[in-house]
Amino acid sequence: MSATLRFLGAAGTVTGSMHLVTTGARRLLLDCCLFQGLKELRLRNWTARLPDATSLDAVVLSHAHIDHSGYLPLVARQGFRGPIYCTAATAELLGVVLPDAARLQEDDAERANRHGYSRHHPALPLYTAADARAALQLVEPRPYDQAFAVCDGVTALLRCSGHILGAATVQLDVAGTRLVFSGDLGRYDRPILPDPEPVPTADVLLLESTYGDRPHPSGAEDDLTRIVCAAAQRGGAIVVPAFAVDRTQELLWLLHRLEEAGRIPALPTYIDSPMAIDVTDIYRRHPEDCDAQMAQALASGGRPLATQQLRIARSVEESKAINAVRGPIIIISSSGMATGGRILHHLVQRLPDPLTTVLLTGFQAAGTRGRALEEGAKQLTLFGQAVPVRARVERIDALSAHADCEETLRWLGGFERPPRATYLVHGEPQGAQGLAAAIKQRLRWDVRVAGDGETVELTR
Repeated sequence: MSATLRFLGAAGTVTGSMHLVTTGARRLLLDCCLFQGLKELRLRNWTARLPDATSLDAVVLSHAHIDHSGYLPLVARQGFRGPIYCTAATAELLGVVLPDAARLQEDDAERANRHGYSRHHPALPLYTAADARAALQLVEPRPYDQAFAVCDGVTALLRCSGHILGAATVQLDVAGTRLVFSGDLGRYDRPILPDPEPVPTADVLLLESTYGDRPHPSGAEDDLTRIVCAAAQRGGAIVVPAFAVDRTQELLWLLHRLEEAGRIPALPTYIDSPMAIDVTDIYRRHPEDCDAQMAQALASGGRPLATQQLRIARSVEESKAINAVRGPIIIISSSGMATGGRILHHLVQRLPDPLTTVLLTGFQAAGTRGRALEEGAKQLTLFGQAVPVRARVERIDALSAHADCEETLRWLGGFERPPRATYLVHGEPQGAQGLAAAIKQRLRWDVRVAGDGETVELTR
C-alpha cells in the first residue's frame, strides 16, 4: 500500500504546522495549527485548509504551543471526532492553551464589534470556547518511548524533543515506511528541560528549520543582567512579551538564579497571564519531564520558578492595576510575538514612555508586532489606534527554545544512517535554505525545502 505526505502549513513559514499523511482510506495529521503573522497567512485560517475533517482518522501532536495545536478547536467544529494523541504533559497543557486561544478569539471579536474597527459586521471569532472543549474531549495521552496504534496499519512512537514541557518527536510507521517528524527541536544544556532524545532511523524525515541559518549567541544570563540593571537604574518598566508555555518559566528560573547570586536587584515582577500562571503549576507537577537540576529543586520543596517579589495578576482588575505602578518593574505577559493577549494593553500603556524597555526573548515571525518592534518600528497599531514607540527594544536570542543550525546538526548526527529523503518545514525561506545547505555540505544527505501545498510520496 502506498502513502503520501502533504504539507498544509509551515512550508515557507514558521506558522501553520499541519501535515497530512494518507495511506489507503486512512488520513491523519501531524500537528494542527493556526497561521499567524502576515495577513495573507492569517486569512488562510478562515478557508477550508483541511478537506473533509470528518473523514480524518487521528491527529498526532508534537507539542502544545499554539503554533502547533491552535487549529484543533476548528477541526472539532468541522466534525472531526477521532483521537488526538500526544504526551501526558502536552495533554495537560492543552487544557490551558486551547480555552485561552478560544477566549482571545472571542474577546477580539467582541472588542472589534464594540469599537467598530473590523471590516466585518459583525466580527466573529474563528472558534469558541465550546469548540475548544470539544477538541479537549478527543485528547488521548500516550507515554514516551512506547509504540501505539494510531489507526489501522499505522503505529507511532513519541520521544522527548526538549523544546517545551511534553514536547516530542513523532515516529510514524506507515505502509512499510518510517516517517519521523521532529516537531520543534529543543536545545542542549539549557535550563529546566532535558536534551533532545536521539532518533536512530528514518526513511523520511520532516525537520524544523526555524534557526537553520544562524547560531544562537551565548550569554543569556549576562544579557539579562545588563538589561535588568540598566532598566532599574533608569527607573523604567521592562515589558516582556513571553510565551506562556516555556519562555515565562525559563525567565522566572533565570531571574531567580540572578537574584540569588546578587547580580540583579530584586524588582517587583508581575506575571500577567492567567495561562502562564496555570502552565507554571503544570511544570511543577511534571518533574519527570524536567532536567535533573529542576527535578531536584522541585523534589526538595524549592521554588525555582519564582522571584523574590513575584506578583500574580489573574483577574482583569489585577492586570489593569499594573498600569498605575511606576518605577523599575518587570512585566511578563503573553503572547510571545505580541499577536494578542494582555501584553497588548501593556504595550499601549508603556511604549510611548522612553524609560520603558521592551524585551523580546524569542523568534518573531514576519507580520507580527514583535517583528515590527525588532525591526525598529516607530509606531504600532493596537486596538485600532496608532501607538508611538519611544521605548527601548532589546532582544535575547540565547533564550530561544528552538535548536539552532549547529544543535540541529548535532541531533541529526544521532541517526544510524541517512534518511532516504529529508524535507525542511517550520522555517522562513532564509532559515530553511541555510539549513538545507548545511546538511548537504556537512552530512551529504538528500534534503530540500518543503513546498506549500505540495504532496510527496512516502513509499517507494
